Amino acid sequence: MNIRTAQQDDIETLFEIRTSVVENYQSREEIAELGITPKSIAKMLQTDCCAWIAEADDQPIGFSIANATGETIFGLFVLPSFEGRGAGRALMQAAETWLWSKGIEEIWLVTGNDPSLRAYGFYLHLGWAQVGIESDGDFKGEMKFVKRCTEKLS
Repeated sequence: MNIRTAQQDDIETLFEIRTSVVENYQSREEIAELGITPKSIAKMLQTDCCAWIAEADDQPIGFSIANATGETIFGLFVLPSFEGRGAGRALMQAAETWLWSKGIEEIWLVTGNDPSLRAYGFYLHLGWAQVGIESDGDFKGEMKFVKRCTEKLS
């Protein structure tokens, strides 16, 4: 497996992967209603965000995207047929390392507030701590997780 930084010409691939998932599925139309479009992602990648793509045999199988200004993991998705093979862990490590390199000491993410969801357990397994259910805004009803940087970066 290879992890590489996503480029502008990978944006369509990000959407294909995002709309392929079974848990937390959202159509392109639903994602667009949240303001997430190819144009908005292109702008994000030119400003305060970075994305990574996991590849197996040169085929994109997952991605993560992090936002430095928001100090957050904006998204992490893996094709269902490649779940459980380490891509998610590698993508999360790339995003965390990048955020830590920006001098950020605590990062956050949100996911569905259902402990039976794979993502929920995945984040706990990787050392993320639940801090509570979001009560307003775009993430109302979602579980918020945080993680503190534990490494000394030079």
